[in-house]
Amino acid sequence: MEYQIVLTLTLALAVVVGLALGLLGGGGSILMVPLLTYVAGMEPKEAIAASLFVVGVTSLVSTVAHARAGNVRWRTGLVFGAAGMAGALLGGLVGGHLPGTLLMVAFALMMVATAVTMIRGRRGGGEGHAAHGSPPLRRIVLDGLAVGAVTGLVGAGGGFLVVPALVLLGGLAMPAAVGTSLLVIAMKSFAGLGGYLTTVSLDWALVAAISALAVAGSLLGALLTPRVPETALRRGFGVFVLAMGVFVLTQELPAPFGQILVVGAAVLAGGALVCRLIGDACPLPLRPQT
Repeated sequence: MEYQIVLTLTLALAVVVGLALGLLGGGGSILMVPLLTYVAGMEPKEAIAASLFVVGVTSLVSTVAHARAGNVRWRTGLVFGAAGMAGALLGGLVGGHLPGTLLMVAFALMMVATAVTMIRGRRGGGEGHAAHGSPPLRRIVLDGLAVGAVTGLVGAGGGFLVVPALVLLGGLAMPAAVGTSLLVIAMKSFAGLGGYLTTVSLDWALVAAISALAVAGSLLGALLTPRVPETALRRGFGVFVLAMGVFVLTQELPAPFGQILVVGAAVLAGGALVCRLIGDACPLPLRPQT
């Protein structure tokens, strides 16, 4: 009976993972890795490998839906994705030989850093508009290699890194960044999976069931993206990633460090809320950037 409850919960949450991926262009693996680790009971390396497959399949299907809406920048996505595949394969090979706890902590720290970037936004540059031209080819390649290495190493499809890179560095509007990131995520996820499958075996029946439900959620998310304000998407994404990062760290770090982290995060969140209410009078470096 307990197994049935865990299985049902896992499959239900897979729909939520797909919804986040289709709506935000990322967040799938940020939910999937903790889901498979703490709910389904997989070992960290197995959960990372399974996440790469589920997120890869879901992203590929969702890319088609976003492409129909004109939200995929193919040149940027294919170049970024190709560079990311090389980095992801290397990261997957290395990650298969590292301790699971170390991988999860690294995963969470990346989430927290990215969340802060997305919540604050770009300085003095505005948002919600496309760049006047495509990002330089060299920058796309270097960013792709770096993000790909992280993808393969910690099992994240990379949306929580790709979306900020495309918005903050590439200058894409949020809907275009979401659609393009899904193409990149699919390419890098399968490359990272190839690295992990040299050392990890998966329950393919369970992984296939999770993938099918995640795909259904992603299609719904793709339909909702144009209806959600861009600023709300970016800030909502950042808050979501921050919460998940803190959760993972509290699970992986020994006491009392986990509890201290929760208190610190609560203080920062409260300070950010106060600064949003009082605007320029805020004495802290937490004012929203525009």
